[in-house]
Amino acid sequence: MNVGMTAVAPVEPPMAPDVTSPLKVLLIEDNAIDARLIHIMLSEAGSGFFELHRSERLKSGLVRLREGDIGLVLLDLSLPDSQGLSTFTTVYHEARGVPIIVMSGLDDQTVAVNAVHEGAQDYLVKGQVSGQLLVRAMRYAIERKRTEEQLAGYAEELRKRNAQMEADFNMAREIQQVFLPRQYPVFPRGVVTEQSALQFTHRYLPAAAVGGDFFNIFPISDTLAGAFICDVMGHGMRAALVTAILRGLVEQLIPGAMDPGQFMTAINHSLHVILEQTEEPMLATAAYVIIDLAAREIRFANAGHPSPFRICRDGENAQPFKHYDKSRGPALGLFENSTYPVGRIPVDPNDLILLFTDGLYEVPGPDGEEYGQERLLEAVRRRVRLRPADLFDELLGEVKEFSTQKEFSTQKEFEDDVCLIGMEIKRLES
Repeated sequence: MNVGMTAVAPVEPPMAPDVTSPLKVLLIEDNAIDARLIHIMLSEAGSGFFELHRSERLKSGLVRLREGDIGLVLLDLSLPDSQGLSTFTTVYHEARGVPIIVMSGLDDQTVAVNAVHEGAQDYLVKGQVSGQLLVRAMRYAIERKRTEEQLAGYAEELRKRNAQMEADFNMAREIQQVFLPRQYPVFPRGVVTEQSALQFTHRYLPAAAVGGDFFNIFPISDTLAGAFICDVMGHGMRAALVTAILRGLVEQLIPGAMDPGQFMTAINHSLHVILEQTEEPMLATAAYVIIDLAAREIRFANAGHPSPFRICRDGENAQPFKHYDKSRGPALGLFENSTYPVGRIPVDPNDLILLFTDGLYEVPGPDGEEYGQERLLEAVRRRVRLRPADLFDELLGEVKEFSTQKEFSTQKEFEDDVCLIGMEIKRLES
């Protein structure tokens, strides 16, 4: 049974038989005595509800079916021009929704099960059926067929709806991918990427068709670069909608992005005004980082987000921002008047700044233990000399390997969205 969605009209169930007129029953039976017995049973037990029509051959029965107005078929599998289950199969494909009851002289459970499996509403053995049993079986067959058709209609509608929803998700994913930076800024403006004082790398892995992680990298001046990363609670369409809102807010507020604290405060206030009108609670963690090439420092504001790493290639070490400055504020959208202190960290040429979302390390291993930030930090420290792209790929590979279920030798995908940003300082201004 397939399932579906678009704007489609509700499926109407098949019309119930008109109880004021007899239901036309087609009996396909070559044995005159059996046909006569069935006629008598329906006359005595059917209360005038059934009008019997008979065909002695499969061919003539199919012709009668094509004329329409038949509400039920009683079918013998052994006819002069057809034998066995193929008789049923032929009638079933011609009946087009008409319920079929097989009436056979063969008391064979295997044949009976196969017939029902192929679509028969019932399998009755001649000589073992009373009038009351036959009428009851016919009434049940009509109701079961009506229900079956109704369910098939609902299933088709659901299939269409699911197809439309999948198309909507695919379009949302494509639009969300368009939001991601396709070309990084260069510093100063106008130089080729290889000569830029700052160079960037990222990895973005949504757990679903659309994700709740978002980032943006933008120039503030020739010596100032801003990077914003956020992680909306949950993932899927709701989270993706909030990331779209955040993207709009970030773009709108970039002119005031010189001060990380004020920038984050403004985003929080605007987001809270929007989210407080929704019934379901939502929040987002975020970090906003400014690299100041002239002042040789990083200024940042953190809204409940995992602390970014400063990777010192020359010192062959890596530390989270909180090692230098513990400045931090609450997640975005929680409180209307939250303020965000500005933290400061010195930087050197050849440093790599790593921003990430918690989907990277909140990954359980085979025993349920989480990969965790400490293990992530150690993994980075072992790779401080790698190019950012290689570092990211090896980190992702190690985390996936950690989540491998050894007993099944399978590897999990990330259960949450994952986003990484690398900001590599090639040189500082004098």
